[in-house]
Amino acid sequence: MQTQSVQRIRDALQQVAQLRQQHAGNTALAYANAEVKRYQARRFRATYADLLRNPRYQPAASFFLHELYGDKDYTDRDQQFARIAQTIARLFPEAVVNAAASMAEVHALTETLDDLMARAWLAPPPQARQASESARYLSCWRQLGDRAARQKQLDVVLQLGQELDRLTRTFGLRSLLKMMRRPAAAAGLASLQQFLETGFDAFATMNGADEFLRLVRQRESEWSRAFFDDDAAACEARLADLLAADAAQRGPPGGA
Repeated sequence: MQTQSVQRIRDALQQVAQLRQQHAGNTALAYANAEVKRYQARRFRATYADLLRNPRYQPAASFFLHELYGDKDYTDRDQQFARIAQTIARLFPEAVVNAAASMAEVHALTETLDDLMARAWLAPPPQARQASESARYLSCWRQLGDRAARQKQLDVVLQLGQELDRLTRTFGLRSLLKMMRRPAAAAGLASLQQFLETGFDAFATMNGADEFLRLVRQRESEWSRAFFDDDAAACEARLADLLAADAAQRGPPGGA
């Protein structure tokens, strides 16, 4: 079972590495990919603004935003992850390895969909070229289509959340993670170590993730349905209102 999980990790991260190579050789595609990611991070942050302000749910919502739906560069973490895949299988319980494999698959699927969105962003239909950012994003989403891939993306995110929740009930695991800090740093694996600890602590804080994951499923399912089925102008307006309300709530950059 652990051998299969290690192979899942390697396959997923190889897929991500191939996409990065393509972006490295295409400046315009890399820029479009960054634009898509920035917009999605803003949408996620606005969708879960209430959870990001809730002491119980803030760590998990922040973990999802910054580690799964964020726009930061994950290159170092991915390279570390790929290097230590076999070591994870030797050192950690099966549940940890399964969670690591789920994370890698979430990451690969998200990167693949973002890449396809970026390619659509580069070549929008004429009516979308002068449209708002929200309208352009919606146009790319509908041009890409693939409901099955979007549903799978949500399913694997929720599966990862369930596995992280189960890990918090594994006796002694938090102590083991803490003991690995120094060896991980010495091996150049600090980014991966931080990811594992952050995920564990984020879900442990909730004392049960069922309600959090239910809200994620409900909200992401509703947005996906709206992106596919709602009137385009109405969906664009709803997105714009959501982002504007979140920006007003957070105030100007740097605080006021």
